[in-house]
Amino acid sequence: MTIGRGCRDASLIAILVALLASQPAIAQEEIPPPSGKGRLVVVLSGATGAGNYRVIANRIAALGYDVALFDSNTINAARKGRPLSTALSDAVARARQLPHALPGKIGMVGFSLGGGMVLGYGSAWSNDVAVVAAWYPSTLEIKDVPAFVGRIRVPVVMFAGTADEYRFCCMIDKAREIDGAAKAANAPFELTTYSGVGHGFSIPATGYDSGSTEDALARTAVALKRHLGG
Repeated sequence: MTIGRGCRDASLIAILVALLASQPAIAQEEIPPPSGKGRLVVVLSGATGAGNYRVIANRIAALGYDVALFDSNTINAARKGRPLSTALSDAVARARQLPHALPGKIGMVGFSLGGGMVLGYGSAWSNDVAVVAAWYPSTLEIKDVPAFVGRIRVPVVMFAGTADEYRFCCMIDKAREIDGAAKAANAPFELTTYSGVGHGFSIPATGYDSGSTEDALARTAVALKRHLGG
């Protein structure tokens, strides 16, 4: 599915988003839902840190979820010679201990570097994860696409811009290859592409595209509600 390019603007909302996103990044931050407690959604930032994703994390929390926002760089740094999957699993375990998180399967939402993490690992963790949303994820490490698709056990929604050439990590051809393999294998994977849109389209300072951001957020909300409730 391809969505046309949204209008770029310098609205007051976009300015507010930029100001909020400029707050310093931290390793982990809990953003409780309005109701006080909710199903857990782990949100993993891109390499630029958690600050650029705090606004979207807040909007996900406003849907009724307890959001644990992580700086993906800190997860990478916590590896200390261990597999990345172990460091990510440890982060999820810590998030489960947050005071406003309800038990049960979780949702995972990731962007760029964090998108690669939730796509690469969360999509296989069906015992713990109910749904994955990967925004312009890094797919460079996926070498054997059919083998990767064969490990998908969790419903995945993925969002990619057709003009994304950022460090050649998140190329649209790889996204489409994954989508084609998933369709052939009947894997629970859905790709939405945004025509003419580049990397980091949800980040105000680096190519913000309001139409793509709002569409991806709406589709993320639908996926979370379908698989987590709320």
